Amino acid sequence: MLTGEIRNQIDQIWNAFWSGGVSNPLSVIEQITYLLFIKRLDDLHTLEESKAETLGIAMERRIFPEGNDEKGRPYADLRWSRFKNFEPREMMVVVDEHVFPFLRTLGEEGSSYGRHMRDARLGFSNAALLAKTVEMLDKIPMENRDTKGDVYEYMLGKIASAGQNGQFRTPRHIIQLMVELVEPTPDDVICDPAAGTCGFLVAAGEYLREQHAALFRNEKQRKHFHENMFHGYDFDPTMLRIGAMNMTLHGVENAKVINRDSLAQDHADDAGTYSLVLANPPFAGALDYEATAKDLQQIVKTRKTELLFIALFLRILKTGGRAAVIVPDGVLFGSSKAHKELRRTLVEDHKLDAVIKLPSGVFRPYAGVSTAILMFTKTGVGGTDHVWFYDVQADGYSLDDKRNPLLPPEKLGATPRETLNHGEDDKNNLPDVRARWKNRNVEEQENPRTAQSFCVPKAEIVATGSYDLSLNRYSEVEHEEHEHDSPKDIIREIRELEAEIANGLSGLEEMLG
Repeated sequence: MLTGEIRNQIDQIWNAFWSGGVSNPLSVIEQITYLLFIKRLDDLHTLEESKAETLGIAMERRIFPEGNDEKGRPYADLRWSRFKNFEPREMMVVVDEHVFPFLRTLGEEGSSYGRHMRDARLGFSNAALLAKTVEMLDKIPMENRDTKGDVYEYMLGKIASAGQNGQFRTPRHIIQLMVELVEPTPDDVICDPAAGTCGFLVAAGEYLREQHAALFRNEKQRKHFHENMFHGYDFDPTMLRIGAMNMTLHGVENAKVINRDSLAQDHADDAGTYSLVLANPPFAGALDYEATAKDLQQIVKTRKTELLFIALFLRILKTGGRAAVIVPDGVLFGSSKAHKELRRTLVEDHKLDAVIKLPSGVFRPYAGVSTAILMFTKTGVGGTDHVWFYDVQADGYSLDDKRNPLLPPEKLGATPRETLNHGEDDKNNLPDVRARWKNRNVEEQENPRTAQSFCVPKAEIVATGSYDLSLNRYSEVEHEEHEHDSPKDIIREIRELEAEIANGLSGLEEMLG
């Protein structure tokens, strides 16, 4: 958790950009990403220097070369620890004309830290703003991995609050719920084909740190965690930079965050590669057939992006791989041939585990679309015997545009730090989702259709003819039955009431008389 002081410092940085003429939240976070990256390069170089000095050996990895750059500036001046002490105009010259060209060189060399910096540019020319931002970033204590990650998450939260840019960010507590349900393991290979800021990959990494801390004592597993576990695709260079930095600041050294249009490129190279897919892809409507990967069209003949993404997930998952993905409600009950065929594929050819309906306000203020979480396992040979449904009615926040928390911070999320009291679970269903999910093959089988969660046999879903997966198709409303009085009792009650009224009127007349 960030302290109020650190939050205030970040707010001051944000306000400094705003007053300095950089008002687009995405541009602000991009520029801060560059500066954090520059600071991290210096931290890594300092660490290598200390190691070499302690061991009395030459530096194994020198990020800043010795000597001068092409313009005759000493490479030492390009280090954060050096230029942060320069006066503003000199700092601007060094950062704009020397540091950023150096970053682009790193990108050309293909280093893990530089590959997203090929077109890095300083996006403003205000020397005072640069000096102020460097000074404020330097004051934020970011030695601790948790703090670094939380600082960046807080900044990313400002993108979400900025209206039109919010589509890049799934609410953190919904991501946390999905990760808790799939329970990543140290051997998983995880992919988000619409990675954005890499929120799902970050959350999976944090889950593994908490639940499988021993993996970092195993050299093979540790290397897998840092170099081959996390894969994210996006075709927006800004998102790639932000996502890559998010992973870096959360302690993943070399996540594979790659520039790729997931729906346009064939997937022969990574078909059957991943054991876990976590995603909330953008659903932009329809693509041209010519612009869509042919191997996805073989799974489902459609132009609709929401169906193509599910086909993509099935394509890139290995047999036995599992997925937790957000889909618009139309996927559950759409009547087109492609909709029906895709639902049939999930139910008949693979193992559809759950449909978790989310409240329509979850993505407010920037989208009011109704969505659900689909949980499925790729088998290729079927395996669905029943599907677990849950109707999430509250996620801990108001479902209007303000999205104010309904509970204290320690009682929010899928794994709140404090147990919810009676009545509080009506404001935050997520811990209940997690608890019932674990019992979906036992107690949940006995739940009536009037309950918030229940199971539906495969045969009943097949019998709809369209493999309908909408929760309302199967849920039932509980009606309270009231005992009715007999006609004689009703007449007697009316006469007694008439008598009371008559007596009341009589008493009133006596008082007035």
